[in-house]
Amino acid sequence: MIRYQLRCGQGHEFDAWFPGSAAFDDQARRNLLSCPHCGTADVTRALMAPAVRTAPVPTPDPAPMPGQAPIPAAAMAALQKLRRHIEENCENVGDRFADEALRIHRGDAEERGIYGHASDDDRHRLADEGVDIVAIPWVPRADS
Repeated sequence: MIRYQLRCGQGHEFDAWFPGSAAFDDQARRNLLSCPHCGTADVTRALMAPAVRTAPVPTPDPAPMPGQAPIPAAAMAALQKLRRHIEENCENVGDRFADEALRIHRGDAEERGIYGHASDDDRHRLADEGVDIVAIPWVPRADS
């Protein structure tokens, strides 16, 4: 089983479990996924971040599965604080995430915190190279 952090076109974030790496792509292609908050079928994987930093980052409680209670206020505040910390201290490399994480891992680029998007293939490539990554619930900013 694989747990992915997902985001709908309206900006709602949630996580879901899939039986394997190809299951998300298959279900998305067949429009079988929907946001538990607004019902839209416009669902994609959320941002991913590699575990390349040497300083420990607090791990928040996971986002609720579809059909579970909303994220408690204290947990939401912690996730918003984590997002702010990541945005202030890490570089957003967007779709270049996997390539840049590999460059850092191999010593071809400066070691630093990065965040961005990773496809299933990217995640498998990173895992094959021994690069650990973490999906982080990308909640709305506290000031939005």
